[in-house]
Order: sequence, then C-alpha cells, then structure tokens
Amino acid sequence: MTTLVDTSAWSLALRRTPDRLSSTQQIVVKEIEDLIARGQARMIGPIRQELLSGIRNEEEFERLRSLLGMFSDEPLLTDDYEEAAFISNRCRRVGIAESHIDSLICAAALRRDWAVLTTDHDFERYAIVVPLRLEFRES
Repeated sequence: MTTLVDTSAWSLALRRTPDRLSSTQQIVVKEIEDLIARGQARMIGPIRQELLSGIRNEEEFERLRSLLGMFSDEPLLTDDYEEAAFISNRCRRVGIAESHIDSLICAAALRRDWAVLTTDHDFERYAIVVPLRLEFRES
C-alpha cells in the first residue's frame, strides 16, 4: 500500500542511531525500509522541510539532505491546500487542535488514497474527523 511517511517516522530512521531506538521504534524503521524496497514510500515538501529544520550541524544537514534526495516530492496542488483548510476547519469545530502541516499531510494522503505511517498521536485525533488510513506505531 502506498504510504506517506510522516516526519515522526522518518526522524526515527534518519536522525537517530539504531542503538538509540526502542524495539517498537526499530519496527517503524523496518516498515519504512520495506516501503522503500517496494517503492511505496512517499514524501511531500513540508515533511522534507520539517526533517531538515533544526539541524545545527551543517555536515549532518548535508548528510540528511543527501539521503532525502532519493525521494522526489509529490507535487501539491491547490486542491491539496483547500482540502487541508477544510480538514483544519472540521478539526477545530470539534475541538481538535492541529497544525497546518499536519492538515496538509492528511489532505495529501486522503486525496491520493494513501495511508500515513506515523508515531504522532495527533493523527489518531484527525482520523476521528476524516477517513484517514493510519499505519500508527507507538514511538
């Protein structure tokens, strides 16, 4: 199944060393590896930006940017941004706080019929409001 890998999951695979991962986190990394091997892992620009943000060391930034270079960004269209705003509005109406990037991740996945692989509990709340398919793993 084609899957949009969320920042939280990518971060485990790309920003942490294997010896610092719990057994559950290692399962997430293995899932990403399997998705990549099957050609089913997807990336969008906002996730790439989140992954590259906050890296103080330029060498580490370049290493991560190089690794991410093997993935092209799925083009985001006006419809994706409008759907993200719709999702944001629906969430807020029922008292669910969300971020603009999370709404955009939800919209991109929904519009393309992709699952989302994440360790972020916020996506469980979004799935109450929109029919999001989650591959959720505890972090």
